[in-house]
Amino acid sequence: MTDLDIRPVDWHTSRRILLSIRFEVFVQEQGVPASLEEDAHDPLAFHLLARMPTGEPAATGRLLPDGHIGRIAVRAPLRGRGIGSALLGRLIAQARGIGLPRVFLDAQCSAASFYQRHGFVAEGEVFQDAGIAHRRMWKTTGLAA
Repeated sequence: MTDLDIRPVDWHTSRRILLSIRFEVFVQEQGVPASLEEDAHDPLAFHLLARMPTGEPAATGRLLPDGHIGRIAVRAPLRGRGIGSALLGRLIAQARGIGLPRVFLDAQCSAASFYQRHGFVAEGEVFQDAGIAHRRMWKTTGLAA
């Protein structure tokens, strides 16, 4: 999607809009408890916010300093347009840019094929997080370990 605006944002100044997207996707749509959606990692994370050309907030995702990608959330009416792929690519590029040789994530099992298409490899057993089946997945960023 070429007209998508994806920018890094500061957690403290963009917290409200980031959480509104995450709550819409994870809490309202998927039933994740609201108490689990914001955590102590948020102030330390690198956050991206994607907006449509109209300025409408579309999606968000974060990268933790240890290479953990998470909280990728694309609003339901905007899915299927490559927004999640664009966010994921930017998060991996950020990890590479700060010298991380590998990234990892805890994928919902229903989304594992999306991550596999982007080169992620599953490891370990399926586990439950917030009542949803997940699997740990990882990918190298292209830097030597």
